[in-house]
Amino acid sequence: MKDWVTRKYTRECIAKNNGFKSQDVILQSGGMKNTGGCDNGTETTVTYDNAALKRMTVKGDKTIRGIGKSGVIKGKGMTLKGHNIIIQNIHITELNHHLVWGGDAIYIQGTDNSTTAMKNIWLDHIKISRVGRQFITTYKASTDSMTISNSDFDGNTDYSASCDGHHYWSFIFYGNTRFSMLNNYIHGTSGRSPKIGGDSAANVVAHVANNCWGNNSGHSFEIGSNAWVLAEGNYFTNTRMPLYNKGEEGALYVAGSEDECQSLLGRSCVPNELVNSGNFSSRNGKTALETIKSVPTFVEYTSDATTSDSEQQQEQQQEQQQVQQSAAGTVKPSAETSQSSIQASDVESMWGQTTDNFGVGKLD
Repeated sequence: MKDWVTRKYTRECIAKNNGFKSQDVILQSGGMKNTGGCDNGTETTVTYDNAALKRMTVKGDKTIRGIGKSGVIKGKGMTLKGHNIIIQNIHITELNHHLVWGGDAIYIQGTDNSTTAMKNIWLDHIKISRVGRQFITTYKASTDSMTISNSDFDGNTDYSASCDGHHYWSFIFYGNTRFSMLNNYIHGTSGRSPKIGGDSAANVVAHVANNCWGNNSGHSFEIGSNAWVLAEGNYFTNTRMPLYNKGEEGALYVAGSEDECQSLLGRSCVPNELVNSGNFSSRNGKTALETIKSVPTFVEYTSDATTSDSEQQQEQQQEQQQVQQSAAGTVKPSAETSQSSIQASDVESMWGQTTDNFGVGKLD
């Protein structure tokens, strides 16, 4: 969406004088001719923290886990490079949020010089806020098994491309990527929440289930070419555009009253729920499900919104996943973490009640 960051839009944004500021842009190679979307820009001098542009590297077989609310990383994000990595109960914040290209919180582009997809990546009970660029970015070889769960992605900011205090640059999933987003709270954003596919080298298959989007002034899902997505059991409240509806590229199945999952996946999909929100509908839905079928963990997913038998099946599935993930480090999730009792419609209240750790729901 080029006109979100053009000089014309920025000037209109500034003219609103509504108490919010627009972002400036850190020039990339090529100077004013390569600003990443702005045209006819005016050069100015900006001040920023260089540390946010040089992320720390987290190699394989590592667990980084915060204790209580002391695990706050200010001014520096992470590049993950290796298999079997757990990032849990930390808050990444203050990454030059006044500047486009100011810093990504978590960046993944594979290992072995970006030629090999990383395995067993788990981002759980994390919080990300006040970033200059993306909360999470995947690229190149990326990861073929990543779960993003129980996390708080907070887009509230003083500086935004949409000039309304909502962060526009939220998630970009490019590369050869397979991932799940489960039980997360995404709020205060205005775009790319998430952006999946849209790059010629992308091959992204995603399962997005039981998340809550709240107070999002622009679009949430942006589905591009070479993306296949199943969205089920999600809750949208005060979200103007759950799906950016320009173009017909990519494949998205949005679970609703008519359930095609049973015939293609062998199970039912949980309908999404929208309150005071825009339209959210499938695009090339059958194609999406046919591709989702190739990923066993997506097919085997069960919702705790059904019977106690399915609850038990889900707990068993999660236990199996946690045994695999525990090889990444010394931390094995507690019993409470493994219980998937949070419903998407309750995520906002659960998040608000959580005081002892980051993310959604209790960690310990």
